[in-house]
Amino acid sequence: MALTKLQKQKIIEDLKEKIAKQKSVIFTDFTGLKVNDLSGLRKKLKTVDSELKVAKKTLMGIAFKKAKIEIAIKKLPGEVALIFGYKDELRPAKIVYQFAQANPNLKILAGFFENKFKEPKEVITLAELPTREELLSRLSWSIQAPISSFVYSLQYNLKGLISVLAKAKT
Repeated sequence: MALTKLQKQKIIEDLKEKIAKQKSVIFTDFTGLKVNDLSGLRKKLKTVDSELKVAKKTLMGIAFKKAKIEIAIKKLPGEVALIFGYKDELRPAKIVYQFAQANPNLKILAGFFENKFKEPKEVITLAELPTREELLSRLSWSIQAPISSFVYSLQYNLKGLISVLAKAKT
């Protein structure tokens, strides 16, 4: 069933609003993906304040043009779905990348991060980066390790001194 002009206009306005408030957009090809799998991906994305949106390429192109973003969506192969990240730029990319690893029918086509168009390899590289929490954890461990070693060596020297004093006393 064909969409009416009013329905198309609503879709364009909806996409335009989402584009305006996004921090990142990932373009994926979901050709051959089962509806249950797509629903599962939507649920995972919702947990990190992200959203998957499917629309016709022409409507997506018009919405991006209205948002003053030049992206050649018609050149992207297959059925295109947009994944909008609203709070965290990289978290949706990580979820989509992990999902694509488990479901080969989902392909990452491109991305839009920091007002720049990214190729699929760049999106995958960003998805493989550790999260902010992981980086902070690594930093705290690297700060803690020398201090722990220093405390341990001081403790070992004190134990040695105590054992020498104990032997000298007898």
